[in-house]
Amino acid sequence: MSSYKADFKVWRGDIDGGGLEDFKVEVNEGEVVLDIIHRLQATQAPDLAVRWNCKAGKCGSCSAEINGRPRLLCMTRMSVFSRAETITVTPLRAFPVVRDLVTDVGFNYTKAREVPSFVPPQDLAPGEYRMQQQDVDRSQEFRKCIECFLCQDTCHVVRDHEENKNAFAGPRFLMRVAELDMHPLDAAADTGLDRKTTAQDEHGLGYCNITKCCTDVCPEGIKITDNALIPLKERTVDRKYDPLVWLGDKIRRRGQ
Repeated sequence: MSSYKADFKVWRGDIDGGGLEDFKVEVNEGEVVLDIIHRLQATQAPDLAVRWNCKAGKCGSCSAEINGRPRLLCMTRMSVFSRAETITVTPLRAFPVVRDLVTDVGFNYTKAREVPSFVPPQDLAPGEYRMQQQDVDRSQEFRKCIECFLCQDTCHVVRDHEENKNAFAGPRFLMRVAELDMHPLDAAADTGLDRKTTAQDEHGLGYCNITKCCTDVCPEGIKITDNALIPLKERTVDRKYDPLVWLGDKIRRRGQ
């Protein structure tokens, strides 16, 4: 594959506004979109702001939208586009723009702090924890998350309704709640913390209507919807509406 000139539209601006600027830039074999953004910085737009770090799809820094789809700039190969195609690169739409392709993703860190952390069992010391391999495997899938926040960006509950942000944690952090809720060693219940109840009442689980858009954009291939959100919804509904579960809870409380 020989080099060629590609047409790019890149969003330039800040919190006060901006727009798309046209560029024609050289593309070489094997390059990714981040390579092209770096070439633009080197040759045509030295003040173009973009966040990146590892260039290996593991830090989650270079999240943006390419032709309207949330993606990692460093993992999107130019070969997936035709030479005649105009490639549009814009910042994540769900979060406030800082400058150019850089957005303020502080919302996500706020939500992370709202999720109570793992509660270790009181009768075990560090180093004495033991789990079945199948339980390790279930949690390990969710630990692959690189916090690129593409799932948060594409979730229409966050993306299209700014007013929902106070009440809704988003798929990344509901996945964290689900991971802790299914963890066999998490002793949150012993402290009075019911993760299923907080998922519904404090983190907005009911806002999620399982469109699977979060799963579709995950660069790590985590089945966020099928393996985390739907099972968490099922457990929450059982706890809240199943009459047998309700009766069992009443009986247990009376016996204490």
